[in-house]
Amino acid sequence: MQLLDLSLPQSAGNLALDEALLEAAEAAGSQSDSEVLRLWKFDRPTVVVGRGSKVEDEVNREFCDSVSIPILRRCSGGTSVTVGPGCLLYSLVLNTDLRPELKDLDRAHQFVMQTICDAVARLLGRIEFQGTCDLTWQNRKFSGNSLRVARRHLLYHGTLLFDFPIDLVQQTLRVPPRQPDYREGRSHDQFVINLPLGELQLRDAMADAFEVQGNLQQWPQERVHQLVESRYSKSEWNFRH
Repeated sequence: MQLLDLSLPQSAGNLALDEALLEAAEAAGSQSDSEVLRLWKFDRPTVVVGRGSKVEDEVNREFCDSVSIPILRRCSGGTSVTVGPGCLLYSLVLNTDLRPELKDLDRAHQFVMQTICDAVARLLGRIEFQGTCDLTWQNRKFSGNSLRVARRHLLYHGTLLFDFPIDLVQQTLRVPPRQPDYREGRSHDQFVINLPLGELQLRDAMADAFEVQGNLQQWPQERVHQLVESRYSKSEWNFRH
């Protein structure tokens, strides 16, 4: 697995890059070097909705518009998240020909979540994997995750909160239409938590946990540009539901 430590200046470009990395891995076939761990962040607060999310059901659009927080749509499922400075994002492209057990989505969730869980636990003690794909500390969520499956690879990406303004989550997101049992009806500001760790600690822990070997030398810049122009910058995509 190769490391790509890359945050793009355009929010839409960051989402497009995840999809472009999945496409590039598919084009490479079953090559063992097609797996990638990308570590990145948004340089401004942003709401990212899931591929099938209904914006009006999950996002306080009036508030977002009033403070110029963009609302974008990703290529994977799941519900909406608010991200920005103080939130480290990761994106994994995993080869399911080399790891055939990950074609079972439950096992894919288990593999990624347990790997991150163990990595963070070495720094903080007990971390739990709860719900479909949440990671919690002290029974509060610090990581939300989602995936997209292609023929020979899957994209698994998510968030790691370490210094994020939790009140912004409360202001930008509505109570989600689907909630895991462990949430017990808690509001966002009572449910979400920052890890007491630094960004560098999290980056190192992730790189070690997924055993990266070297850096990805080239990334699909032209395809990112195409995806931004055709989809990720378009209201027709971002507000399709």
